[in-house]
Amino acid sequence: METKQPETDHREKHRASREALKQILTPINSYLMWGRILAALSAVLAVAPLIALTKLGEILLHAPAGGADPEELKTVLFWLIMAFLNQAGLYVLALAITHFGDAKLRSIVQGRIIERIAGAPLAWFSDSTTGRVRKAIQDDTKRVHQLVAHAPVEQTAAVLTPIMLLAYAFVVDWRLGLLAMSTLPVFLFLQSVMMRGMGEKTAQMDDKLSDISTRAVELTDGIHVVKNFGQTGKAHGRYIQACEDFAHFYWDWCGPLMRGSAVSLSVIAVPTLMLINLGGGLAMVSAGWVTIPQMLTASLIALVVPHTVEVIGNTMWAYQQAGHAALRLQELLHTEQTHYPETGKTPSPDLTVRFEDVTFTYHEQSQHPAVNHVDLTLQPGTVTALIGASGSGKSTLATMLARFRDPDSGCITIGEVDIRDLSQETLYRTVSFVLQDPQVQRRSIRDIVALARPDASDSELRQAARKAQILEEIEALPNGWDTVVGEDTDLSGGQKQRLAIARAIVADTPILVLDEATAATDPDCEAQIQAALAELAQGRTVLVIAHHAESVRGADQICVMELGSVAACGSAQQLEDNEYWQRMLQRSA
Repeated sequence: METKQPETDHREKHRASREALKQILTPINSYLMWGRILAALSAVLAVAPLIALTKLGEILLHAPAGGADPEELKTVLFWLIMAFLNQAGLYVLALAITHFGDAKLRSIVQGRIIERIAGAPLAWFSDSTTGRVRKAIQDDTKRVHQLVAHAPVEQTAAVLTPIMLLAYAFVVDWRLGLLAMSTLPVFLFLQSVMMRGMGEKTAQMDDKLSDISTRAVELTDGIHVVKNFGQTGKAHGRYIQACEDFAHFYWDWCGPLMRGSAVSLSVIAVPTLMLINLGGGLAMVSAGWVTIPQMLTASLIALVVPHTVEVIGNTMWAYQQAGHAALRLQELLHTEQTHYPETGKTPSPDLTVRFEDVTFTYHEQSQHPAVNHVDLTLQPGTVTALIGASGSGKSTLATMLARFRDPDSGCITIGEVDIRDLSQETLYRTVSFVLQDPQVQRRSIRDIVALARPDASDSELRQAARKAQILEEIEALPNGWDTVVGEDTDLSGGQKQRLAIARAIVADTPILVLDEATAATDPDCEAQIQAALAELAQGRTVLVIAHHAESVRGADQICVMELGSVAACGSAQQLEDNEYWQRMLQRSA
């Protein structure tokens, strides 16, 4: 069942989108202003060719039997050509200026987005889809293009040009002026009725399209999971339902608009205008009120109206869409940031890790913290395992050590220094991580493994790959270490996991975070990954999350988490009476 969003929400979103658009366009306001000024001058000059044409018609109509004066004809034709060239030149210059403004704006916005993303907490990349970022950088900036590069010039010309031309029609003859604009009031009335609430409807349409995009990404990103569990129908069903909701909404909204638009456009259709203006004009010529050149000039002016209406309608639609694109861009540009000091403190050599009264809540309104007043110490060279039910706070706590997110209260220290006081370089020379869904970029295997240390030698890379149980598979590829993942080959989940382990071995950090590193692999691959992890963990301080008792039975301390807190902590022997640990042992038996 579709949940109907209150109309006030869409009205508020429409207002917010207009404000966002205003802020986005601020850096190029001068470009837009000059584009409008030049377009206005071009609109004023649009009258000049018609004046020259009228004069030319009068000369030819009243020429004596010997023909019109050639010099007079040359003069009129000269001014006709000059007027046209100047009008076109100003219009082209105006478009050139706004296009330069568009290029500048796109560069500014995309640069700010990249800078903002670079400073976002690592957890943000887990919570946000790649589709959202791609849509902002590519689609939304392109959507603003029409508004910036074309709309200021086209809208100004579309508004002023008919005003100037109709004014000239009244100068020629007030009756011809009335005839030229006779159908315009009827059209504007019909359009005003149909366009009522357009802003709110556009906001609602934007929500529907966003829902479709979210469901599409949800379907494609999780297709391997839903297939494994036989839930393909449900996943497809959510996407299909979103598409059907949009289709019903769009038809209910646009169906009446199309019918109304057909009626209103018929009022300003070329046959209607020609019938009214030529018929009425010829009657005026017969009555001796106007001349044939004057009547033809007024008829040409009347034919400008349809094009004007089309441009204004497209521009209004561009403003609506660009406003919602600007709103999404603004949201992305206000992404939460993780700040690192340029020259941070240096931790003491012992590198003891301490979680001191750490609390973190995902949403301010939430009454249940994801991590709740946790105190925990990781001695150098030891393995600490976090176990607990789903949602108990294991991953949140573990990844906070790598600053995926910062605590709301309390602190995490390494070597007696708060990790927020460490420079980014120092922190990630000290802490590395291998997650359950490793990110492998579209680059060569050599670059992937050497990401943390680009200067690593080939022998170091091969040694790391051997320890990660993946060297033979790399060297069996046609291009070996130069194979580009995603182009030359695709990797399985287990292979990506072992590449991530090799990358962590090359990084050679003293502290390591492992987040369910074997959660989504088959048993054979799990054995290889476990062997690689055992190699990786040697001599390091390890904080590991696991769901299998056998993988953490030998840990120096095992912490049982419940509702964001550490409910129990000790060795496997010390936790013999713990209910959750006993259930884990039974599942592994």
